[in-house]
Amino acid sequence: MKIEDPKAIAGMLEAFEARDRSQDGRFVVAVRSTGIYCRPSCPARRPRPENIEFFADAGEAAEAGYRACLRCKPDQAARDEQAVKAAIAAIRNSETPPGLDRLAALTGYSPAHFQRVFKRAIGLSPASYARALREERARDALSNEDRVADAIYEAGFEAPSRFYDSMKGRLGMAPSAWAKGGEGVTISWAVVETSLAPMLVAATDRGVCRLSFNEGPEALAERFPNAELAAGGKDFSALLAKVVAAVEAPGSGKDIPLDVRGTAFQEAVWRQLREIPPGETRSYAEIAAAAGRPSAVRAAGSANGANNVAVLIPCHRVVRADGSLGGYAYGETIKRELLARERAGKA
Repeated sequence: MKIEDPKAIAGMLEAFEARDRSQDGRFVVAVRSTGIYCRPSCPARRPRPENIEFFADAGEAAEAGYRACLRCKPDQAARDEQAVKAAIAAIRNSETPPGLDRLAALTGYSPAHFQRVFKRAIGLSPASYARALREERARDALSNEDRVADAIYEAGFEAPSRFYDSMKGRLGMAPSAWAKGGEGVTISWAVVETSLAPMLVAATDRGVCRLSFNEGPEALAERFPNAELAAGGKDFSALLAKVVAAVEAPGSGKDIPLDVRGTAFQEAVWRQLREIPPGETRSYAEIAAAAGRPSAVRAAGSANGANNVAVLIPCHRVVRADGSLGGYAYGETIKRELLARERAGKA
């Protein structure tokens, strides 16, 4: 059965026009005038939109009377997707991450080819995906375990030393403090007036951990209930001045240090947000694809909303597929003004 949902069709057409490789295996494009079906990334010349139909997979397109394109070989995309799913299952279910040779043997590909297939689909190599998964499990375990050592082994690390080496410079605070709501960590903060709205800025000794509008330090107490919250002094003023300047002229301030942590997928989304050029926007579907999970559009939206550092991680640059602004934690007026300032600065 062909896909009829207008929103889904709009996203698929956008991916097809962009020759988006990350969408290969997610759907196929059937062309009435030629009687063939293709991958979204097919290099062939694009047909007229009125001659296009979309199907969930190659089998459905074949049942409708279409034949596979000999140029892009869409049937191979379905095999690639199944190989990636099998590899992910093997990684998730193994106590010790399986090596590339083992994953390749499992899926029937050569190691080098499977590495390319996996990275194209997920955005990470199998080894990087396995590391990110262990780190995500470690963070989850640290939030629920009383003993740090138990959490480390629970996450699949062979020894605490391996965990500390892997997470060096990533958690932003000691694992024990992470597990205990910021216990032992000092967070400096200030509320300052800006041309947009009163702004809360907070930072650890590693970087900004909160930037929000129309909030006070109680927002920090909810996130780090056991941290020591201290009004920022002279040492904090230089960082604060940089942050205010970045907000008044959005698009600057990429050198400001951040201390933010999330799940592996959330961090992938936040990295992609910082890659959007000032004055430009992306849809949630585009961010999900860039983060390596094209089908996780809702999860990308949730990750966008979980951003603790507004403007510096520019979640205001994400809009709906139809180009409308969509939601923003601090209101549509501020989002519209941030985008307007960026576009004016780019002109």
